[in-house]
Amino acid sequence: DPTSEAQGMTVSETEADGLDIAARIDLAQVGDHPVQVADAIARGVSGFAEAIDRLRPDLIVIFGDRFETLCPALAALPAGIPLAHIAGGQLSEGTMDDAIRHALSKMSHLHFTSTEVYGNRLVQLGEAPARVYVVGSLGLDEIVAGTRPDRRTFEKETGIPLDRPSLLVTFHPATLDPMPADRQMAELLAALAARPDLRVVFTMPNADPGNRALRRQIETFVADNAARTSAHESLGRRLYLAALSLVDGVVGNSSSGLIEAPSFQIGTVNIGSRQQGRIRPESVVDCPPERGAIGRAVERILSNEFRRSLEGLVNPFGDGRAAERILRILRQHPLDGLAVKRFHDVAFDAPGLAR
Repeated sequence: DPTSEAQGMTVSETEADGLDIAARIDLAQVGDHPVQVADAIARGVSGFAEAIDRLRPDLIVIFGDRFETLCPALAALPAGIPLAHIAGGQLSEGTMDDAIRHALSKMSHLHFTSTEVYGNRLVQLGEAPARVYVVGSLGLDEIVAGTRPDRRTFEKETGIPLDRPSLLVTFHPATLDPMPADRQMAELLAALAARPDLRVVFTMPNADPGNRALRRQIETFVADNAARTSAHESLGRRLYLAALSLVDGVVGNSSSGLIEAPSFQIGTVNIGSRQQGRIRPESVVDCPPERGAIGRAVERILSNEFRRSLEGLVNPFGDGRAAERILRILRQHPLDGLAVKRFHDVAFDAPGLAR
């Protein structure tokens, strides 16, 4: 929730850009139990329905695969408002986000994907090819076009001294993984404890079920290793990208390690199944949630040999011009009849179908 102080109050970034906030929807969760997450979704749908009824938009643009994004999509459906969905067709099989993403695609009427593979997958889901556009990942636009703080400014604004080799660590609950998230976090922290030579910068987990246990583990670890660690609810987009440009590697199970980090030609240790199915740049080293494997993967991405192998790496998720393409298409694409969809059948053999 961008308006939640507990999650970094990221709405302030939108306001800082000079954009008007047309409506504020309360999605703040009272806890991380599945029932409380479902309750937040229900309140979000109701809040967005009221906002849509008041604002009467011609089109709603939604992004990604988070459960919060279900709220405007579900509210728009009975109102007959067409949806444009950014970042569909991807896979992340270790989390409920995977099902949410595909559900959002089926509720949407225009699609902006980051790769051709993802665009083809939407057509396989029955979306009309003429409504699927490959534009690249929005996450790369600011990397290409934006300016980032240098090391001295970053250290001053965040209080993080980059005085030694550093890792940026983000680990979210893997909601469909049979191994509990807190056990996975314990293995990750054990691997980090074995590397006292490294500075560790944590960004906190998202609001998925089970996040509070992870937060407590991080807070305890940081308290016990205060001289070389820090935890941040949200660095904000500007400082997060600056961190990626300054640290020596990324560790965890966040999509940013696969999508944004390769643009900085640094390695990513991707832990567990959360990102299973997503395209893998050469900078990504997969490993199971086991302290020995994590430690070896960290050693690998920090090695001079591995870092040299990433020189000149081309990010497969685009060229940093996605927003420009999306805006051009939205301006040109006719809205009349957009809310009506026909299922696009694809001819294929399926000998494994259940009978």
